[in-house]
Amino acid sequence: MPRPLRIECAGACYHVINRGNYRRGLFSGEGAVEAFERTLDEAAKRFHGRARASVVMSNQFHLAVELTEPNLSAGMKWLQGTWIRRYNGFRRLIGRPFQGRYKALLVEPGQAFGQVCHYIHLNPVRARLHHADAAIKYPWSSLRWFVASKRPQWLIGTTVLEEAGHLPDSRAGWKKYLEYLEFIATDETMKKQLVAEKMSRGWCIGSREFRQEMKQEAKNVGAELDRYAGLEPDTVAAERRERWEEELGKLAAAAKVDLAALPAQKSHADKIDARRGDEGPNVGRERLAGRAAQHG
Repeated sequence: MPRPLRIECAGACYHVINRGNYRRGLFSGEGAVEAFERTLDEAAKRFHGRARASVVMSNQFHLAVELTEPNLSAGMKWLQGTWIRRYNGFRRLIGRPFQGRYKALLVEPGQAFGQVCHYIHLNPVRARLHHADAAIKYPWSSLRWFVASKRPQWLIGTTVLEEAGHLPDSRAGWKKYLEYLEFIATDETMKKQLVAEKMSRGWCIGSREFRQEMKQEAKNVGAELDRYAGLEPDTVAAERRERWEEELGKLAAAAKVDLAALPAQKSHADKIDARRGDEGPNVGRERLAGRAAQHG
């Protein structure tokens, strides 16, 4: 079966993730993280990529990436393939160190992309490697580059600074950003917004309008969202339910059925017509379509 197409275009933003096979400590060996970061630097220069945040943990990596060209697949193939050859060659190993193809979640530019960056920077805090007030001490995070006097040209700080209160790109600005990270890591409301289920699952992060736009774009390029990037079963179920509810709403409007006014009784005739029932969504679809035709 061919791999599903990804939505790639200049300016698109992604949360890119991959993990070690069997969740083993892939990056815990000597020189493994250093080699990955060197390879990431080479890949960013070769494919003209921009990173807004990055972190390498013992068994996974996270990247917040913005494309300047529609080449995410090519860039990630080179990054992972090159690092795997170096990793296996140095250790005289054969096999696949990653659990599979990388995962790339589309992210809406602006606030949503900023939250993904904050989520990435707080990974060591969630893993209890450092306290919230010492996130900067984790050595394999883009935070250390941001606060340093020099950073890679492909590592851009505007997103995290803008979405943390329009902070300046200065020593004082980055000090304020570290204070902001400490706040969202300890504030209960903010912690709920940055849970893993929202930031690293599914296929798209952003507003409902953005999701609808990306769904249409997926159709245009032939991507089937049920297979997009290996969605989790609960995400597939949610996507299917959302599609059905959208279609149900359109048909109900055409058939002049007020869904909000339907009675609570499940066996009521109007509700049977509007809901999918045991036979699946086609039952309600056909009945409502018939009503819509009568009103047409």
